[in-house]
Amino acid sequence: MAYEFPPLTPGDAATVAARVAAVLEDAWQRLADHQAAVIAAVGDGEPARLMAERIAQFQAAITDFQQRVDSEARTFVTRQLPHLYEQGARAATERIGGHFSWTRIHTEALQSLASDSYADFLRRSEEEQRLAAQFYRVVRDVARREVPLLAVGHTTALQTAKSLADRLASEHQLMYVIYRNGARMPVRAWAEAAALAKSAVAYNAGTLNRAREAGVQYMEVFDGAGCGWTSHQDADKAGGTVRTIEEAANWPISHPRCRRAFGPRPEIREPG
Repeated sequence: MAYEFPPLTPGDAATVAARVAAVLEDAWQRLADHQAAVIAAVGDGEPARLMAERIAQFQAAITDFQQRVDSEARTFVTRQLPHLYEQGARAATERIGGHFSWTRIHTEALQSLASDSYADFLRRSEEEQRLAAQFYRVVRDVARREVPLLAVGHTTALQTAKSLADRLASEHQLMYVIYRNGARMPVRAWAEAAALAKSAVAYNAGTLNRAREAGVQYMEVFDGAGCGWTSHQDADKAGGTVRTIEEAANWPISHPRCRRAFGPRPEIREPG
């Protein structure tokens, strides 16, 4: 059931990612529910006036969906990402000494990270809006051209209406995130993995930029025992290795839900 969520409170990455996933899934579900109502109206052969009302409600739901996703994505990148970035920077400071403050290197890095993260979330929602708008155009055309031709109450007509509704449901599914290769992922799983990935990158960016600010050249990698450097399957295992700070910046994580973190090694000046 759709409901309103309280304001996002920055905190534990897994907890916030679960909340973001729930909000985005709810937004998707609201849109899908309105779509289902339109399809059911087609299958039941509802009068043209009621069909027009349901189609208008679906069109309004598209706008509501965009606003909800935009609001949650914006809040996530403006509240949670700075929180995690600062946590990472302070963790590095404990190792190398000194103190952390929001100097230019950090504000610019966070601004870039937030912009990229926000764009990634919206890119997926915009694709869903495109599919929803496509369905809107199709069902509006169906309501104008095909539904009026159905003789209400006639067995054959009702069967035709049901067949038409089934076709719409099959050809215009909204409940999955669809990738370029055609793979489909449930909305909650995608949103949670995306939020966790952005969170890990933000934390590690704080660590790496604070270390770079202090002149550190090498970082120790903390990662799962079987995790590869550039992908989970990479034969070059990451955990326990020492990498240049440039290498670490290029691969802050290697896959969604990656647990990678870094520790500054200021005592290392030359590769050993």
